[in-house]
Amino acid sequence: MKKKFASVSLLLLTFAATAQVASTSSVGTVEKDPFDKWSIELNGGVNKPLRAMTAGYSTATLNPFHADLGVRYMFSPQFGLKLDFGYDKFQERDNTAPFESKLIRTSLQGVINLGRALNFETWTNTIGLLAHGGLGVSQLSSDNGFNGKDYMGHGILGLTGQVKLSNSVALTGDLSGLVYGRQNHNFDGMSAAYTGAFDGVTLNASVGLTFYLGKNEKHADWYSKDKYDALEERVTAIETGIVDSDKDGVADLYDLEPNTPADATVNTKGQSVDKNKNGVPDNLESYLDNKYGQNTTNATNSTVEELINGGYVNVYFDFNSAKPTNASLSGVDFLVKYLKNNPSKTADVLGYADEVGNSSYNQQLSQKRAEAVKNVLVNAGIDSSRLTVKGNGEDASVNKNSQEARQIMRRVTFRVK
Repeated sequence: MKKKFASVSLLLLTFAATAQVASTSSVGTVEKDPFDKWSIELNGGVNKPLRAMTAGYSTATLNPFHADLGVRYMFSPQFGLKLDFGYDKFQERDNTAPFESKLIRTSLQGVINLGRALNFETWTNTIGLLAHGGLGVSQLSSDNGFNGKDYMGHGILGLTGQVKLSNSVALTGDLSGLVYGRQNHNFDGMSAAYTGAFDGVTLNASVGLTFYLGKNEKHADWYSKDKYDALEERVTAIETGIVDSDKDGVADLYDLEPNTPADATVNTKGQSVDKNKNGVPDNLESYLDNKYGQNTTNATNSTVEELINGGYVNVYFDFNSAKPTNASLSGVDFLVKYLKNNPSKTADVLGYADEVGNSSYNQQLSQKRAEAVKNVLVNAGIDSSRLTVKGNGEDASVNKNSQEARQIMRRVTFRVK
């Protein structure tokens, strides 16, 4: 049974370690959260077994001693996981039969930051509240009762009040209740317990300290966006959205074709008008008609092919995403119309990524982007045999420190032949 207890404890430790690795060893392309996530919790106090005591044996109402060590990881300011180890000592109260027993336990618990969920920051920056609960394993032993060890499973549920002393330390007070399953002996160790599904119940009350680990100014327990910061972000988004980058009279916020040629005629969504549905904007077609006259068709096809192969037709992607942005799907539509009007032509679908992150991962991401655009083309009626997909990895032709410049590198472009 000792091996089983150790194995389960090792499993819980492995789970917690895996969570840490997952948070720090991803592809390196996801922006880091602006708050710390790890903390260590130390507390001590009293306990009280409420059930599974032998007649004539009893502990004090506030029975010393209880101790707990916890390691916690917060995925966000609202939710996290905690791995904890607890120790409880049970002994007789005055004028009762003597006994002494010990209980050790380990459990994996989910944590909800009620302070952030209930917006405590609107009225205090120093008081917090956590709710925690989970499952674990326990071991009961007795110095003057039964021989051996009693191994049990348990469930735990509790509340932890917090007072922030600094950005690195918080004072805590915790009240937790535990229910034990498959308990063979009473907590005093002097007789067998009732063999029901849930036999024992204990309460723990403790005070202690939480130490926050990391380099950020605040831990997730206390992190929340300032209301003025949030307002500034919204104003910035609006200001950015009302810019008309391509000068077509439609703000970027509503522009589904943000790279319309200058002086092009567009609809209310910023898309070039193409009344005859031949894949060529009417302004460009009018120009070709005036310049080439009778040879409009050949000139149009030649010019459209030059535009495609010259990199003027692109599909763009958000950061670390293989899903095309809705605003750039007009590039796919442009190529679809051209290929349908020219059934003898084929096309290379070429994917790119920016320089942020691991080069090997970016190579895979560029391939996924090209595959995603190919699927759109196939679903739009282009035979897959006419399409060749290639991921070209990172495009290093722009300043990697410019967020705006990197945006145009996260793309799929085409080459028709």
